Amino acid sequence: MKTSTITREQALELLKSWNSEPFHLLHALTVEGVMRYFARTHGFADEEDFWGLAGLLHDIDFERFPEEHCRKAPEILRAAGVGEDMIHAVCSHGYGLCCDVEPEHEMEKILFAVDELTGLIGAAAKMRPSGSVSDMEVSSLKKKFKDKKFAAGCSRDVIRSGAERLGWTLDDLFAQSLDAMRSCEESVRAEAASL
Repeated sequence: MKTSTITREQALELLKSWNSEPFHLLHALTVEGVMRYFARTHGFADEEDFWGLAGLLHDIDFERFPEEHCRKAPEILRAAGVGEDMIHAVCSHGYGLCCDVEPEHEMEKILFAVDELTGLIGAAAKMRPSGSVSDMEVSSLKKKFKDKKFAAGCSRDVIRSGAERLGWTLDDLFAQSLDAMRSCEESVRAEAASL
């Protein structure tokens, strides 16, 4: 069983010490919530904290070191006492993009798949009258996914590759990720507003 060597409070303080942009903090909290949901729904409830903290810390180095993303993270995390399994998980989401740490564990494959997708879903939610994922359908997400100009920074290739790595269809990944974001949207917004 994977357990964390850092508390959630310590992880959040570490994140805030390296990230100050509200967008980056909101993204980290969103991916944390999504990863916690997937841990609970995929038979890893006993590892929920580990999954969540990997999501919270996955972009620890991105704001300050965008050109060295996933390459600065290990030294930052080691200095904070984070274990090697968490460091591997954090770095694996950048596989093929900015590092050669391949996702191996189910959690790492899910993190790889949902990182870019949560950004796309978040951008799509902002365009909705509700401003929320609560009423978003897979069909409308698919339209945004096919529109390469929409949220152009979210790599469709990474999302596709993530689904393939998991052995899921894109529709399944979309549906589960929408459910995951619905499960934490309100609490994430509230926490982000308080940071």
